[in-house]
Amino acid sequence: MSGSASDVVQARDISGGIHFHYGRGTHTAPRQLPRGVRVFVNRRADLGRLDDLLTARREGADGGVVAYVIAGTAGVGKTSLALHWAHRVRDEFPDGQLYVDLRGYDPGIPVTPDQALEGFLLALGVPASAVPNDVAAKSSLYRTILSDRHMLVILDNAGTAAQVRPLIPGMGHSLAIVTSRGSMSGLLIRAPAKRTILGTLSEEESVALLTETTADYRSGDDPEELAELARLCAHLPLALRIAAERAASRPGMPLGELIADLRDESSLWDALSTGDEEEAEAVRTVFAWSYRALPPAAARLFCLLGLHPGGEFSEAVAAVLSGPGDRVRGPLDVLAGAYLLENRGSGRYGFHDLLRAYAVDRARYEIPQGEQLDAVRRVCAWYLHGAYECALSIAHDTTLLFTVDPPADAPRVRFTGRKQAAEWYAQEKQNLAGAVQAAADTGQLQLAWRLSIVLERIYATYNHVHDWRETALTGLSAARTLGFREGEAALCESLGRLSRMTLQLDDAEQYHREALGIHRELDDPLSMAKTLNGLGWVHLFAHEPEDARSVLGQALTIVRDLDDPYWTATVRYSLGYALCQLGRHDDAEEELTGSLTAFRDMRDRLYESMVLTAFSLLARRRGDAAQALAAADEAVSIARHMDNPLWEGTALLYLGKAQLAAGLPDEALVSTQQAAVTFRREGDPSREAMALDGTGRAYRALDRLPEAVDFHRRAAAVHGMVGDEWKRGKSLLRLGDALTAAGDHDMGELHVTEALTVLARYDDPRSVELRSEALVIYEDQG
Repeated sequence: MSGSASDVVQARDISGGIHFHYGRGTHTAPRQLPRGVRVFVNRRADLGRLDDLLTARREGADGGVVAYVIAGTAGVGKTSLALHWAHRVRDEFPDGQLYVDLRGYDPGIPVTPDQALEGFLLALGVPASAVPNDVAAKSSLYRTILSDRHMLVILDNAGTAAQVRPLIPGMGHSLAIVTSRGSMSGLLIRAPAKRTILGTLSEEESVALLTETTADYRSGDDPEELAELARLCAHLPLALRIAAERAASRPGMPLGELIADLRDESSLWDALSTGDEEEAEAVRTVFAWSYRALPPAAARLFCLLGLHPGGEFSEAVAAVLSGPGDRVRGPLDVLAGAYLLENRGSGRYGFHDLLRAYAVDRARYEIPQGEQLDAVRRVCAWYLHGAYECALSIAHDTTLLFTVDPPADAPRVRFTGRKQAAEWYAQEKQNLAGAVQAAADTGQLQLAWRLSIVLERIYATYNHVHDWRETALTGLSAARTLGFREGEAALCESLGRLSRMTLQLDDAEQYHREALGIHRELDDPLSMAKTLNGLGWVHLFAHEPEDARSVLGQALTIVRDLDDPYWTATVRYSLGYALCQLGRHDDAEEELTGSLTAFRDMRDRLYESMVLTAFSLLARRRGDAAQALAAADEAVSIARHMDNPLWEGTALLYLGKAQLAAGLPDEALVSTQQAAVTFRREGDPSREAMALDGTGRAYRALDRLPEAVDFHRRAAAVHGMVGDEWKRGKSLLRLGDALTAAGDHDMGELHVTEALTVLARYDDPRSVELRSEALVIYEDQG
């Protein structure tokens, strides 16, 4: 890492806020476009309008248009047009293409802007734990990243303007194509956007689509009969493709017989509404006509697949839904060949939203309710098993209330290592969250809470806070309905950890206290102690060390009575840290010494390293720079030996502070820069900001004031982004000091004043000490 922080993060003031740009580095440009349709006819005028938009953008004559809406009735070919054009012009967008099916009209749960933004940011190379928690912050970061890139974004099947508004790029070179059955008038009012209303195909285009689709299988069909078939399909591309595939699969049957069969087909369902009853009737009829021609196994699988709790699924999931012993490869091929299912490559399949609605409706009539519930139970149990195996492979903490056995007579989920597990999770992420909701909706409450607890381990690893919160709340409701108090407590603790991680500290305290009350009710002292330890860290995060000392003291009494060596050592570490924050150095040393000795006896090297960093902090507070150096240096060595980069970066932070205290700013600069690079690589923005702040202090000690100002400013910005006000106040204070030393007294005073305003909210000893430092800066200015 060089003296400038450009390799870490660049901050710019835009519309009064701080926005962040993550460098491209070696990250591969995303290429997320699905395959287009095999046969695409005409649409010349519509393609021309899209081409004109691109030409106007090249010439700077587009008026800043950032979104183009393709609206139209269901099945009219909006997605086909968007993808056909996108593939044709993808070279115009060299920085990549993003795609999301928002499922705005799907019978299941639509994709939220929060979920879509999270997926986009990860695809753009933002580390998982650097993805902000708030939708507005996600959108801001997303737009900043796109601001200097040429990217095409396809927002498919949008339900409302609110669903897509956070996903529209800001001003720059990127373009969003939105497809929707709605008019999206609200989007056009508030964003620089254009819209086209896609009509049905003309009779000539419809006949061409039928002819080209069946060309390899049929010949000599009467043009008048082809035109009649097109009229029966209401000239809708989706219905035309299904009808064409049916005709192609019966090359020896006269087209007139197929038309008569279609004309006589009665409407079998009422779930579809396209906004035009003639078109709706045409689609209903074509779907029913094609469905009734399916072999029994394919028809049954079609219905069962409608019960899947997500948008895309694997062949293994199809087998689970179908039931033990059923073969699904053949029926899947039949469904894909009949255009009733989309083969999306790599053994994965998905529905057009209209066809999924039809499958759901058919299941109501064709599959007994008991069989439907069994299918949902099987697939949710399979996802539970997969999530459990995934958590064991990738999670840092795999402690659970239970073990999960593989479901009987179902495809096993096995992972050879962390990479394979991570790939499985990336594919199934939305389905896993959907499975929790599906289990709850169908009364499979035990599956719902068990799955939500297992998923926490994965979500915590990747910082996927939106899904964590949603699934944990669903699981908590399920556990409460069941009256399962142990599961209720576990999910309260899960939500407490999530709230602490996202700095929603009032919520964190409330959830931990709810869990504590349940553990007391169940007379589970060890769980009480664990929860008290977590509550202690909530108070430490809130800079309430006296409250932390109180609850940690209670926890220590419990674990000592239980004679639990691991948790006694753990709580003594937490308590020693709190006592250090209170300035009770002798008491802190006693607890930390006991903790360190115990962890060394247990050969727990990670916790040994953690306690050593606390010893380094204690030595600095006592003014013993040599001991602070020795403890931090040993912590770094242990972390390196364990090949634990995240903790190595943390130990380097403490080492840098010890080096500054020992008057070794050159060495401190190396340590803090190494820590910043490590946290950037590991995707931990909070600790990265701490390293940036430490780097600024090293530059300040070296009298390199411009660099000190730069790094403190960046540190304050990142702390603000992640919502850590106390650390932002501390960075602002150091920024004000560096500006003052550089001669910019007005700006220095401005930032010191803001720092005082922030730090005045806290009354712990360290905050009091920092406010005293601020007054010294004011006196120096005077």
